[in-house]
Amino acid sequence: MTDPVRVGLIGAGSVSGQYLKNLQRFPDVEVVAIGDIETNRAEQVAREYRVPRHGAPDLVLAQDEVEVIVNLTIPAAHAEVSAAILEAGKHVWSEKPLAVERSDARAVLETADRLGLRVGTAPDTFLGQHIQSARRIIQSGRIGTPVSAITMMQDPGSESWHPSPEFLYARGGGPLYDRGPYYLTMLVQLFGSMARVGALATRARAERAVLAGPRAGSRFPVEVDTNVMVLTEFDSGVVAQSVHSFETAHLRMGFVEINGSEGTLVVPDPNRYDGTLSVLEYGGTTWSEIPVPPVEHPQRGLGLVEMARAIRAGEPHRASGQLAYHVLDSMAAIDESVAARSFIDVASRVDDIPLVPAGWDPYECTL
Repeated sequence: MTDPVRVGLIGAGSVSGQYLKNLQRFPDVEVVAIGDIETNRAEQVAREYRVPRHGAPDLVLAQDEVEVIVNLTIPAAHAEVSAAILEAGKHVWSEKPLAVERSDARAVLETADRLGLRVGTAPDTFLGQHIQSARRIIQSGRIGTPVSAITMMQDPGSESWHPSPEFLYARGGGPLYDRGPYYLTMLVQLFGSMARVGALATRARAERAVLAGPRAGSRFPVEVDTNVMVLTEFDSGVVAQSVHSFETAHLRMGFVEINGSEGTLVVPDPNRYDGTLSVLEYGGTTWSEIPVPPVEHPQRGLGLVEMARAIRAGEPHRASGQLAYHVLDSMAAIDESVAARSFIDVASRVDDIPLVPAGWDPYECTL
């Protein structure tokens, strides 16, 4: 047996708690340091989750024992922070998106290649058994040849729960860049690379107000489209229709329907790790529910554990920088389609992503 992969975090915002709750339960990783530009916030989180070292981001970068650093900064800082992590000789696990601009994302991946290091990126929810089971059902032929998909994410907006939501309405935010990666990554897992996209978008308000936390009532500008309607064509021939919206009072999270030549498959929320799949075959009147193994504490961190094990084994990891770049490339193409009011080709491609082995358990000690 070897030692667990030691991990540091940069960014002590609200999502850090979701990571730390799980990472402390996974025996194959050990969190040893957390840093933030607001060092008092890093100290508070470190005390709450019993992380032994805390301070500024440079403290985490300087820890010799740290092999992987989790980048939990705001999207606009992702590329800069990931580059610094790589230059410090550490592998990167980044929250989505990989970067805001394609050129910055390419530079991060090129730096990783030059230094022989890895880039892993959220979302890792596609590693959950609900999406893995959906792919197995499709491959089994139960719904025939996949023809089309419909996804919907409708939400009143993140200001209803986030105490500092401004970055979610700045470049790199909005429903497309904040929530879209869950849906797009799932679709790539199921159907392969995206070939071209066409989109229309709107935004209803120039300003929004913080609704939660001590700053409730303060107003901030909306810099991105908040209602994005997308058509996607995949290399496989499947077409998808997707709604990404922060402009609806009707909360509709995780609607995913896949239509094949022999039936329809409904997949649970790709922003989660669990749920129930349902199949309706042509000519049938009753939906068949497909059991999915329950997930204990289904929160963030599965992809980091999978990458940590792959590092030790010298094997590719699944939530790769290549996958994250393809998703970013598609979102940038969606933006370009909105501006041009025409279909835009997606230039990048991603290799086939192997299924997670049946019975894969992040709570197992394997190192």
